[in-house]
Amino acid sequence: MAPERNENEGEDVVDNGVLATTDGTETTGIGIVEGVTAQVEVALPATLDDDDFDDDDVVQGEDVTLVEIAPARDAHDARDPLPLAAEEPAPVASASVASASVASASAASVPAAAAKPAAVPAEPATPTDLDHHERVRPRTSEITLQSRRLGDFEVDRESSDLLTADRLLDPAHVVRPEPEGAWRHLVYTLSGRRINLGDSRHARARKQLDSRIAAPLTGGAKFVPVLSRKGGVGKTAVTTLLGMALADAREDRIIAVDANPDRGTLAERIGRPSGKTVRDLVRARADVHGFNDISQIVARDHTRLDVLASDSDPHVSEAFSDTDYRDVADVAAHFYSVVLTDTGTGIVHSVMQATLEHADELVIVAGLSVDEARLASETLTWLESNGYAERVRSAIVVLNTARPGAALVRADELDAHFRSRVRAVVRLPYDPHIASGSAISFRDLQPETREAARELAAVVVEGLRASSVAA
Repeated sequence: MAPERNENEGEDVVDNGVLATTDGTETTGIGIVEGVTAQVEVALPATLDDDDFDDDDVVQGEDVTLVEIAPARDAHDARDPLPLAAEEPAPVASASVASASVASASAASVPAAAAKPAAVPAEPATPTDLDHHERVRPRTSEITLQSRRLGDFEVDRESSDLLTADRLLDPAHVVRPEPEGAWRHLVYTLSGRRINLGDSRHARARKQLDSRIAAPLTGGAKFVPVLSRKGGVGKTAVTTLLGMALADAREDRIIAVDANPDRGTLAERIGRPSGKTVRDLVRARADVHGFNDISQIVARDHTRLDVLASDSDPHVSEAFSDTDYRDVADVAAHFYSVVLTDTGTGIVHSVMQATLEHADELVIVAGLSVDEARLASETLTWLESNGYAERVRSAIVVLNTARPGAALVRADELDAHFRSRVRAVVRLPYDPHIASGSAISFRDLQPETREAARELAAVVVEGLRASSVAA
């Protein structure tokens, strides 16, 4: 709103609205105290449009120079028109700078202290001038994706780990497996599969034993030699039963190596000889590049137990030495998780040194007679005296009943004696299927014999797992 003119001004008023003189002018009504107003001329670029710049553009690379405001003349010269600056006008960097000068000119008409400056017209910017400016898009912050642990979430928030089947599935609608047991399965069938009493005690014990045998083994291949200082106590039979029990319950590969320097009978106990021996594997070890190569040399039982037979010619088998066993052990360790070794009779022969060097756990077979039990105990003493005391403390003694009828010795006393020296003692009952000396079928064994073999396998796996943790 323009200020009201004084009646005494006469012709001193300039047509552009600028007072020629301030004498006699009432300034209290317009808020000007002891000051004068000044004309401000602002030149806006006529060639620029608001659409030439985006809202998010940033002008970089040029220093922004504001329009210089010249101070006003003295009060007695205010009636003369203000001359334009002859100096080179400062360039207008952008439309935003010109807008800032307009704001400065508007503000000059209000406070008295700021009412003295005069504007210097700026030269309009041309499109060629804009080519010197760099138009840069603002950078977006980089987002780093990272997983958050349960403790990083707020108290009232949950992670996906908490969405488990036990939490989400309704137990009333979860299909349970059919129960094992005669009358339990009968109730399940007659009720239209609605009443499930669960497995019988015998079935639960069998499944628990399966889980013990099938427990995972960490690390490389595990070597378990079966030792005996006296022949005829069932060392080869124990090796066969142990290998069958392991292969029947586990998913990995199990192999039993007949390392008897004399003619061994391990391959004859499975009934599926391949016609190849350890000597063939020693000769072809450089050509074994996969499991198919070694599968043509070993024999496989119906329980998936692989057996590497010894030489049938005693003159050739005598040449099987520590070096040969190490070569066989290196090949077997690449393809099998557990390597059982049926050693020869006694503990001092050409292969025993290499067998004990690779051993992760020892199995000593003792018969139920006075001399057989004493020889087994002396074997433990010899091992302790020759640097294998740690292996003896974690060893397993198998009390094998090789003859029918009641034993003449008290098995409980033998059990107590060996438990004072080794980790575990397992009793293997007499079985005519084994005593016949023919091929052994694991499913044709008596339930007590099969259960004892599975218990031996579970104890062996537990010992291997304990040694892996200790290592």
